[in-house]
Amino acid sequence: MAKAAKETFFLVSSEGTGFFYTNRKNKKKGKGETKLKVRKYDPIARKHVLFEDKKLSKLKKKYVAGTA
Repeated sequence: MAKAAKETFFLVSSEGTGFFYTNRKNKKKGKGETKLKVRKYDPIARKHVLFEDKKLSKLKKKYVAGTA
């Protein structure tokens, strides 16, 4: 049995602090889906702000991959 193709995406803070959450979604089920917008807690800003589905820059992806 094959695994479903999952895509990792980042929920980036709209406050501009650089804080982000990671999430995964199924590529096959999400055809034509809109970008995700969620209100979550930003510990750097110390309040709840809007997080939007975005891609991180290549520099941040290298940094994140190097620390994990």
